[in-house]
Amino acid sequence: MARQGSGDPTPPDDGQVVDIDVSEEMRNAFLEYSVSVIHSRALPDARDGLKPVQRRILFSMHELGLRPDRGHVKSSRVVGDVMGKYHPHGDQAIYDALVRLAQPFTLRMPLVDGHGNFGSLDAGPAAARYTEARLAQAAMLMVTGLDEDTVDLVPNYDDQFLQPGVLPAAYPNLLVNGASGIAVGMATSMPPHNLVEVVSAARHLIAHPEATLDDLMRFVPGPDFPEGGTIVGLDGIREAYATGRGSFKTRATTRIEKLTPRKMGIVVTELPYLIGVEKVVEKIKDLVTAKRLTGISNLVDLTDRKNGTRLVVEIKNGFNPEAVLAQLYRLTPMEDSFGINNVALVGGQPRTLGLKDLLQVFVDFRVDVVRRRTAYRLARREERVHLVEGLLIAILDIDEVIQVIRSSDDTAMARARLMSVFDLSQAQADYILELQLRRLTKFSRIELEAERDRLHQEIAELRALLEDKGLLRGLVSSELAEVAKAHGTPRRTILLESAGVPATSAPLEVADDPCWVLLSSTGLLARTAGADPIPTDGPRAKHDAIIGAVRTTARGQLAAVTTRGRMLRLSALELPTLPPTAGAPNLSGGTPITAYVQLGRDERVLTICAIGPDGPSLALGTALGVVKRVVPDYPVGRTDWEIVALREGDEVVGAVELSRESDDLVFLSAQAQLLRFPASTVRPQGRSAAGMAGIRLAAGDRVLFFGAVDPDADAIVVTASGTSAALPGTQPGAIKATPYAEYPPKGRGTGGVRAHRFLKGEDTLVLAWAGGVPARASGANGVALDLPPATGRRDGSGTPGKTVIGAIAGPVRT
Repeated sequence: MARQGSGDPTPPDDGQVVDIDVSEEMRNAFLEYSVSVIHSRALPDARDGLKPVQRRILFSMHELGLRPDRGHVKSSRVVGDVMGKYHPHGDQAIYDALVRLAQPFTLRMPLVDGHGNFGSLDAGPAAARYTEARLAQAAMLMVTGLDEDTVDLVPNYDDQFLQPGVLPAAYPNLLVNGASGIAVGMATSMPPHNLVEVVSAARHLIAHPEATLDDLMRFVPGPDFPEGGTIVGLDGIREAYATGRGSFKTRATTRIEKLTPRKMGIVVTELPYLIGVEKVVEKIKDLVTAKRLTGISNLVDLTDRKNGTRLVVEIKNGFNPEAVLAQLYRLTPMEDSFGINNVALVGGQPRTLGLKDLLQVFVDFRVDVVRRRTAYRLARREERVHLVEGLLIAILDIDEVIQVIRSSDDTAMARARLMSVFDLSQAQADYILELQLRRLTKFSRIELEAERDRLHQEIAELRALLEDKGLLRGLVSSELAEVAKAHGTPRRTILLESAGVPATSAPLEVADDPCWVLLSSTGLLARTAGADPIPTDGPRAKHDAIIGAVRTTARGQLAAVTTRGRMLRLSALELPTLPPTAGAPNLSGGTPITAYVQLGRDERVLTICAIGPDGPSLALGTALGVVKRVVPDYPVGRTDWEIVALREGDEVVGAVELSRESDDLVFLSAQAQLLRFPASTVRPQGRSAAGMAGIRLAAGDRVLFFGAVDPDADAIVVTASGTSAALPGTQPGAIKATPYAEYPPKGRGTGGVRAHRFLKGEDTLVLAWAGGVPARASGANGVALDLPPATGRRDGSGTPGKTVIGAIAGPVRT
């Protein structure tokens, strides 16, 4: 094929071969290709924020009448119309662009309302023949005004149709929805933003053209992604807003939850922009398999369309959730980097724009759109008022008008005579000739006069807008405010100035530090963050009656003692950690002990104790008066075991660790008998032994309380009398507090001494307790209660109580 050389001024003859410079030809061809890609495919226009294919899709759907109030149509129909009329490229490229316009996880304000499978972050969409589409509400803001000469129309690729060179966007779409594209030698990557924030900044710029970047960033502090997430570090964002280039880090939104009483987990509810759940799951599994990521026991993906993202990362016992989360941020896509490169077309030329430049381009464009729309509306109203005034002239002398028309030979003569007789223009005369007889009524004249007056008022307002730039810019600002009010949504992405202290500074595994494990009167279990002594004073709080305390370590083992004479193994590591407090610990943040142990019917947990081989022996008393000291020889591999052989109808009523042989063991019975005797008189026995006689009970009597008291320390005895006819736990009783020294010691196996004198109508104790001071009482709901002063006599009666006491506890025994 013959081609003309670059320097040949005349075309060659047919069949002639011309030598050309290959390097220059390649340079020119590549330049033409580059310009085509930049202008016609890859880069968005800074005015409407759309690439050509996106603009043509929206315009084609607008021409097809696919408004939000109409039904959906097949996507393949839209693709075919766009390809045949406006976009001479492949159908797959057009459909891919259509899909992106409909994805709510890609755009902050989707422009296409899709029906069907339009894909996800982990999977592609269904074919165009299976999906349906129509314009979204946001798209109507982009195309409104096309029929009012607001933008220039340009020919399509074959000059058969006209298409807009830019859409009359009613909001800054480029900032709101962002953009991405790769051209030749350049690329664009712009994050989405919040509509309300961007509109506020644009309105501020309209009112204050000299506004600085800092002024605008008060309204637009950073991007706002459709799926939320967290942006860490704002320095890169400010740099991008100033220069058009910058980067920042995005993080998943997570929270550390207690999945079960024994299991902690990290729950991921939002991921970085355009990061799918399956990608994160696959990466975590690969890292766990390669042993680069430790501390994870399971990974559960609960994500669905209804509840959104929910990825549960279960943490192994003994590992710090915060440290595992730091590993996830460092090694997986749960933390990602977003690079901003604000390249867009301005006047047909690619430019890198900062925040103010982007807003200024849009504001100038929108002012021009509103000006052209105003001029168009002014022209239409001037044309209409001209016709209305001519029609009013004809109606005033309608008989003569009819006579002139009837006496004319043809339309041309009638037009000429009307123009001459009534001093009308040609347009007015043509309009009168087309007049329908029904418009000749008196009421029609009134309507025409009202219309004329209204048109004159609108013309005056439109002319004022065109003559006053301030009014025009004010109208643009108010229209932007209406868009933000109607379509604005709250911010979804959290902005953090910095990441703070790196989470990697936390140890991955929980250290085996000393701590206390505490059991409250309401059955709540928790451990402290350290091994400091448990305060016996300080502010009262809910659940401050501690009925069990064990000094152990964070990885230590302990046991719960039940009324059936069983011990159930517990792990301190599985328990929640209490925050430090100035006074007595508040166990309201603990977990019910029933979440850690399996109890039988009518079985209750009495206390907790240490189970180490070097720990103190355990003393327990039963309802039938049996006492036993258990040798601390507990099985290693079992989770539960028996520590006393109970007789039929018997149960354990109290258990206490004995750290001193000089302690007293104390029984208190329902018939108000108290027996105290030295613990040294009870010989330790093996786990299978049945114990020995503790207190001798009268017929029908049962033990209410068993415990240990230091005879050399201050201690009290609290008793409350009532009637056995009342339901248990329903009567406060007559309460009395007596110094422990008032009760003389007796030998083991005796009946003890009287501890409370019953009054008329009383026949039993409803409460009995003995222990060190200060003593704390709590109700059945754990609320702290006051005890009477310890001034009662040993065999005295009590005073009526106001509230039922659920439990009493003294200071923690160390």
